[in-house]
Amino acid sequence: MRAEDKRVELTLRGVALGCLITVVFTAANVYLGLRVGLTFASSIPAAVISMALLRALKTSTIWENNIVQTVASAAGTLSSIIFVLPGLVMVGWWTGFPFWTSFWICVIGGVLGVMYTIPLRRALVTNSDLPYPEGRAAAEVLKVGSASREAAGGGEAKAGLWAVLVGSIASAAVAALVGARVMAGEIAYWFKPTATTATGMAGGLQLALLGAGHLMGIAVGMAMLAGLVITWGVAVPIMTHLHPALPGTAAEIAQAAWAPDVRFIGAGAIGAAAIWTLAKLAAPVWAGLASAIRASSIRSSGQGASLPRTERDIPIWIVGATLLGSLAPLAVLFHSFLSAGPLQSVLTPLIVGGVLYVVVAGFLVAAVCGYMAGLIGSSNSPVSGLAILSVLGAALLLVALAAKTVGPTGHAALVAYALFVTAVLLNVATIANDNLQDLKTGQLVDATPWKQQVALIVGVVAGACVIPPILDVLNKAFGFAGAANLDTISDQPLAAPQAVLISTLAKGVIQGDLPWTYIGVGAALGLVLVVVDELLRRTGKYSLPPLGVGIAIYLPAAVTLPVVIGAVIGWIYDRWVAKKPNGAAAQRMGVLLASGFIVGESLFNVALAGLIVATNNPSPIALAPTSFPEQFMWAGAGVFALIVLGLYLWTELKSRDLPPSAAI
Repeated sequence: MRAEDKRVELTLRGVALGCLITVVFTAANVYLGLRVGLTFASSIPAAVISMALLRALKTSTIWENNIVQTVASAAGTLSSIIFVLPGLVMVGWWTGFPFWTSFWICVIGGVLGVMYTIPLRRALVTNSDLPYPEGRAAAEVLKVGSASREAAGGGEAKAGLWAVLVGSIASAAVAALVGARVMAGEIAYWFKPTATTATGMAGGLQLALLGAGHLMGIAVGMAMLAGLVITWGVAVPIMTHLHPALPGTAAEIAQAAWAPDVRFIGAGAIGAAAIWTLAKLAAPVWAGLASAIRASSIRSSGQGASLPRTERDIPIWIVGATLLGSLAPLAVLFHSFLSAGPLQSVLTPLIVGGVLYVVVAGFLVAAVCGYMAGLIGSSNSPVSGLAILSVLGAALLLVALAAKTVGPTGHAALVAYALFVTAVLLNVATIANDNLQDLKTGQLVDATPWKQQVALIVGVVAGACVIPPILDVLNKAFGFAGAANLDTISDQPLAAPQAVLISTLAKGVIQGDLPWTYIGVGAALGLVLVVVDELLRRTGKYSLPPLGVGIAIYLPAAVTLPVVIGAVIGWIYDRWVAKKPNGAAAQRMGVLLASGFIVGESLFNVALAGLIVATNNPSPIALAPTSFPEQFMWAGAGVFALIVLGLYLWTELKSRDLPPSAAI
């Protein structure tokens, strides 16, 4: 064995720590995704936590910390299953989330995602000039943490852990104040510009949303601001004018016009932008596949031993065997879903069609997601757009295979099966989206690819164990908007926006009542946005991501506005600290503070859901009547602003304690 193979990298303690962090971040991401339709990449905070906890062990290394973040990164990706799986409850097919069925959806899809990206690594990571923003950022954090450990007894890693903890405690405290009804959770202003129109704006007072905006960046934030202007400044007033008979207050009229009509415009824009992205990636992905196949041939010819450590993947024969071996459990999973339903007469074609669809489309989405992750980062990658295309493809396939045979009586079952197949496919996409980002981090810190690939599989299994029970608790406590069998303790269901959209699309295609007019308007808008974005990108300075605009049209204003504000705050903070001696370190501390915002609030609300279920009380920590926070809405907004200002000032002050050498 080579000496270099004996170094501390893939260790039991590293994997165990990664699994523990995965549990925490998966819980946070599941809640955040169901609440606002967004998830966050957990690699950087996981790396910081790992370095802070393992720094006391003399044998810990940068490569072991890289394994920890690789395992934990599954939290930010596998939890994206909540974009689809709650749809089965919404359409009335499930009343909860059966553990083993949900577990195997996550595991099979996740393992396929890892396997599909292995042949793509050389083309899309090693021999590519893609920026991989999050992968590079995580690598820099690992390098800085390793250097600061040797030079300053913990240095930036210790300070970074404090940033995560302070952000988490603050966001949990704000969420607790809202839950106790001593502080407003939202500010809103609705009005009628004319006698026949209505519009307005709302924003949630939630640190998690601000943190999400900070992590997304100013480009996506401005795109979402454009979406807000289009939605509430143009589309909603027009729709309310076209339907002057709508009854109610300005808020009720505006919301009724936005949902569902204007939302479908956003869905069309998201779909058009996703298709354009796929078209742009066709040539580079094909070239990358050809390069990966050539590299695999070199290894299979017996020259693999000469490959440097950073070029050693899981052997291709194991990849192939795993892919073939996954077909049987995938077929069994689909059979278990269909066998007790009304689709017995078309059982075989539906199972075969579902397996082939996941295998073929899975490879395509893995390649596209891997490329997009390298291009714009995992957090900004338009997985939602691919989920929309995936469910449309699945629904159209099922219509072709079985709609005429089973007739209208089988439509509900076909809708549920379309969602089930899409759930597996989405896991393939999201894990591929994350895997190559992690492998870029590994390449930059001289890690061993096959060990990272094994670590990510472990993370997939760990996340799969956590997601079903968390979904079950949240379903019992809050439920999901539009659920057919809503029977929950709280009267404030989680929005689960992507799941609502995807289940609506599946029903619309199979039942033939999809509102194509609004989707068509959105698609036309999406094409215009694509042209605008391409023109802006030619300047080399600006961009307007069309998917960001479409998502802002689709999501509620109360969710979108704070994300926009968070992006602006993050941009201002980064520019403020950039010229300071420790500017780069201060910027990284800001990222960790924003990550803490998301983790603290999300974990608090998961715990609150458990308390709601345990006590059978929809407001177990309420200290005031429902109307109290509304009476002091603007005062609550002022307190919230002061908290945010204080936290960012504290973060900059904390970064001053770091030596200038920690900056990059």
